[in-house]
Amino acid sequence: MRKLVVVAGLVAMAVAVPAAVNSAAARPSVAISAAAAMPPLPPLKRQSSAKAVVAEHLAALNVCDSKRLMAQYPPSVHFFEPGGTVVVGRKAVGQLFLGLCKSRAQGGNKGLIFTAQRTFQVGQTISVQWSARASFLKRPYHGADAYITKGGLMYAQVTTFGAPPLPYKK
Repeated sequence: MRKLVVVAGLVAMAVAVPAAVNSAAARPSVAISAAAAMPPLPPLKRQSSAKAVVAEHLAALNVCDSKRLMAQYPPSVHFFEPGGTVVVGRKAVGQLFLGLCKSRAQGGNKGLIFTAQRTFQVGQTISVQWSARASFLKRPYHGADAYITKGGLMYAQVTTFGAPPLPYKK
């Protein structure tokens, strides 16, 4: 099975999520208000298949390109995090990726390398089991994501990223 390598995490769920999300974990969903520093969102760019959507997602993560990442998410995107929090909307998800693409010193996870261990497709949903490595981790970190696509866009993502917490070096 072909291995996919991505930088900075398949998901940015546990990184730079505003306090509003953390305090609202008991609610079924939340919308994060975008900060003034949020750059304009790029136009949507449809891919030819579910596999192409995931390949573009991973390639964009590989270079921490938040504009390419956000070109895949429609306005109604839902990001399902561990603990029951759901981040809804392009601007809110965009904030997650902006935080993810910061350096470790800035509180992000730029430089985190994910390698797909197993992928499985059912219809337009692709599930990826992965391991992550980085110079700032004590040991490899393992998790999985499901990418729900439709019409060449990524409508939802379900992640285990952040549960358990990443094993950072001190």
